[in-house]
Amino acid sequence: MPKIDQLFGTDGVRGTAGRYPLDRPTVRRLGAALVRALKAGRVPPDQASGLRLLVGRDTRESGVWIEAELTHGASGEGAAVTSAGVVPTPAIAYLTRTAGYDAGVVISASHNPFEDNGIKVFSGRGEKFTERVEREVEAIVADTGWSAADGEPGPVAQADLVGAYLAHLRAVFPEALTLPPVKLAIDCANGATTTVGPALFASLGFDTSVIANTPDGRNINFQCGSTHPEPLAQTVVQRGCEMGVAFDGDGDRAIFVDRRGAIVNGDAVLFMCARHLQSEGRLKGQAIVATVMSNIGLELALRTLGIDLVRCPVGDKYVMEEMLKRDLSLGGEQSGHIIFSDYLFTGDGLCTALNVFRTVALSGRPLGDLAADLVSYPQVLLNVRVRRKVDLAGVPAVADAIARVEARVDGKGRLLVRYSGTEPLLRVMLEGQHEDEIRQWAQEIVDAVEEHLG
Repeated sequence: MPKIDQLFGTDGVRGTAGRYPLDRPTVRRLGAALVRALKAGRVPPDQASGLRLLVGRDTRESGVWIEAELTHGASGEGAAVTSAGVVPTPAIAYLTRTAGYDAGVVISASHNPFEDNGIKVFSGRGEKFTERVEREVEAIVADTGWSAADGEPGPVAQADLVGAYLAHLRAVFPEALTLPPVKLAIDCANGATTTVGPALFASLGFDTSVIANTPDGRNINFQCGSTHPEPLAQTVVQRGCEMGVAFDGDGDRAIFVDRRGAIVNGDAVLFMCARHLQSEGRLKGQAIVATVMSNIGLELALRTLGIDLVRCPVGDKYVMEEMLKRDLSLGGEQSGHIIFSDYLFTGDGLCTALNVFRTVALSGRPLGDLAADLVSYPQVLLNVRVRRKVDLAGVPAVADAIARVEARVDGKGRLLVRYSGTEPLLRVMLEGQHEDEIRQWAQEIVDAVEEHLG
C-alpha cells in the first residue's frame, strides 16, 4: 500500500503556493483525484460522466495558476469546469447548490498572508466535504496506478454568476430599504469581498466608507481585514459611522466594530443573533453550536435565555456537522465564522453582517449596547511556533505545566491547549477571573513548549 499523506486540514488543503502540497503537479493531481472520487460516489456508475465543477478564488497572485492546474487535472478526467473568478467562498457554496454543480472548489488561504494558498471543496449540497470524502481523495492521490493529464493547462471557462448570490443576500435583510440610511464602514481585506461587498451594501441603501478595497495580488489581509481590525476601528470613529465590519481574505468570516471603535467578536454576534432569532421563533432546538474556543461567558449568558450551547472542535466544518446532526439554526466561532442555516451551511461574512445589521436595526439599540449584554471572562490566547506536532502527554515538562495550570483554574475558568489545524502553531487559551494572573499561567505553558518543542 502506498503511503497516504494527509493533505486536508481543518479548512481544506493549505500551504505555501508553489511548494508541496500546492506545487503544480500535486494541484493538478488533486483536481483529477477529486473527479475520480466524485465518479466513484455516483450511483449508478453509468451516470459518472458529465460532472460539473464550479471554481472560485480570492485575490492572491498564485490563485490564477492554481486554478489553471486544478482545472487541467479535473477536465482530464472528463469534468466540465467553470470559473466564477474572484468571489467569496460562500458564493461558491451557494452557487454550487443552486446552479446544479456536482462540487465547488475555492482557491484561498482565508486570513493567511499572500504567500499561502489553499484548496477547499464543497459538495453539490453546498456543504464542506466531510473528513471521510477528504480521506478518499487523499487515497486516490497516493495511488501510483494512475497519472493526471499531461500538457500545458489551457484557458479556464469563465461565467459571471455573482448576481444570483447577491440577490440571495439581499433577502437576508428585506427591511433595509424601508429604513433610514446608516453610515457604515467596511474593510474588504483586499480580498474576495472586493468584488461584491461594496455593491451589496450600496444597493441596500447603506452610506458606506470602504477601506482595503484595492487588491494587488500581494496585499490580501496585510494590516487589514478581520485579523487586523484596527484600521476599521479608526475609520469608524473618524468618519462618524454607526458601525463597521471587517471581512477576511475569502469572505467567510466577519468581525465588527461599534461606533466607539470597540471590537465585537463572534461570541457577541452569536449571543445577540441567538436572542433575536429566539424572539422571532426562528431558533431551532433552542440551542446553538460554538467551538471550544468560545468564552465561558457565552455559555452562561445563553443559559439565562434557556438556550443550550453545544461545543465542538475548532473549525467551521465541525460547527456545520454538529448543526446538521441536531438541525439547528445558528452556530459559529469566536473568530467570526458564523453559520445561519436558513441561508447556507457554511460561514458567510456578508450574510453575517446583514444579520447583525438587521438585529441592530430591529432592536433599536446600538451595536455596542447589544454586545455589552454578553459578559465575558478574561481570556488569554497565546500562540507558540513548534518544530513538530507531538502528543503533549509525552513531553513531561509540558504535561506538568498544563497539569499545574488546570489545577489552578479548576471550577474558576477553562484551559484549552491545541495545535492549529493550518499552521505549525500550538495555541494556549486560558479563561479565568483575573487577566494578569491567567496570562502569567499561560506563559508558563508557552515557555515549556518553546524549550522542548519550539
